[in-house]
Amino acid sequence: MAAHVTGRGVLLDIGRTVGDAGELPDGFAITEEHLTATADAQGVTVGRGDIVLVRTGQLARVRRDGWGDYAGGPAPGLSFTTAGWLHGSEISAIATDTWGFEVRPNEFEHAFQPLHQVAIPHIGLLIGEMWDLDALAEDCAADGVYAFSLTAAPLPITGAVGSPVNPVAVK
Repeated sequence: MAAHVTGRGVLLDIGRTVGDAGELPDGFAITEEHLTATADAQGVTVGRGDIVLVRTGQLARVRRDGWGDYAGGPAPGLSFTTAGWLHGSEISAIATDTWGFEVRPNEFEHAFQPLHQVAIPHIGLLIGEMWDLDALAEDCAADGVYAFSLTAAPLPITGAVGSPVNPVAVK
């Protein structure tokens, strides 16, 4: 993994755009149509090399209502059908405020995290989970600017398949 992951960040606040009171319910499958409609509503483009942050509002909800089974239970997230959009948009990374990035329960029986199985090894996409996007979402909504400089460098651990990051967005 590269020592530095930095680039143009784009927040897609789907919870605020599509959801009820800024939040998507658990099990809500985010489709390509939701992604593009949110980008259009926010007046932002998504393209090659961008680091896309998808806010569902789940983290805000569990902070308010209790953690329950946040880390391992049902969650809103990307539908498997977004694989084509993830590939075609040529983004470099995507992160969400949920524990698993894709919708839970998964859309197929007998398939655990099928979008991971496509996005990571076949698209080469970096995936971030459990990102706290609420303050950034408030700032973006306040000034209508949903693009920013973002860095999220991984720890340099040889042989690792994942790493915690400390993401920083600068507007």
